[in-house]
Amino acid sequence: IPLYVLAAFTRKLESEEAGVKYFLLGAFATGFVVYGTALVFGATGTTSLTGIFLAASSGTSGLLLTIGAALILVGFGFKVAAVPFHMCTPDVYQGAPTSVTAFMSSGAKIAGFVALLRVFATAFPSISADLTGILWAMSAITMIVGNFVAISQTNIKRMLAYSSIAHAGYILMAFVPYGNKDVLPVSIAAGLFYLLTYVLTNFGAWAVVISLEKAEGKGLELSDYAGLSRKYPALAAAMTVFMLSFIGFPPTLGMVGKFYLFRAVIAGGFNSLAVIGVVTSLISAYYYLRVVVNMYMRDGDPVAEREPGLAFTTSITAIATVVLSFVPQWLFLLASTALL
Repeated sequence: IPLYVLAAFTRKLESEEAGVKYFLLGAFATGFVVYGTALVFGATGTTSLTGIFLAASSGTSGLLLTIGAALILVGFGFKVAAVPFHMCTPDVYQGAPTSVTAFMSSGAKIAGFVALLRVFATAFPSISADLTGILWAMSAITMIVGNFVAISQTNIKRMLAYSSIAHAGYILMAFVPYGNKDVLPVSIAAGLFYLLTYVLTNFGAWAVVISLEKAEGKGLELSDYAGLSRKYPALAAAMTVFMLSFIGFPPTLGMVGKFYLFRAVIAGGFNSLAVIGVVTSLISAYYYLRVVVNMYMRDGDPVAEREPGLAFTTSITAIATVVLSFVPQWLFLLASTALL
């Protein structure tokens, strides 16, 4: 609820529109989750995740439980901006204040995916056969749509919005084999690791965007990044690190995250989904490297805000994105031992 207010905080038309759209998006998502929960309760007689699992394992819940779980999945699909539930996300990201957008695409996405993982890995593994196809399709379509539509964007906020949608597809890959008990621990760890990787990289990229944003929402076009390497070389270097990490290019944490993710999906037997992930990652290189080309190969006169907090955030996240790629074990161990 506070995010609805923050999205419309600046009282500009675009910001107010973003707040209303985000509210409607949240209302739709909540409606699906509540209705799905009601059906699950009707099928099992409980809202306890463990109780739902026991009831589902007994085989007496039937179709009603599956429909309820599917509706809950749709609700969470709105929350994490998975296709085809992503419709308002780019407009909300573009219209909201940039600092709020940064939190939406990082903190809100963590909450959505952790809740989704918690619910489905705990309550619904016994009906995974009914949901695997849906999760596979959601993941594949989200990766494809997010990356292809991002190619045509010239506004950095809209580009990162579609990037966020694409990365939701990558994270959803970890959910596809959740019904396989042998692969589930590795899949959960890979999904959480990639989520942490994405959030770290994403937060740094948005810090650069905030640094270059001027009053009245100016400085948000890709052309505004022209010449950044000559005037602000450290800022350009940091943004380059973030773009390479989004692609999954070594030596960045994004490369390690995608390696773990693709390995888990292949171990679960979903080789075709891993191939789609690799191909769409290669496609994403076009629009991510376009930012780098503008910074290093185009002439311009960008003006960055000299804010110590932003400089610190950008530096720390850029350094961590590179350094942690050489020692990812402790972060993966942290993801592996996460309480679900």
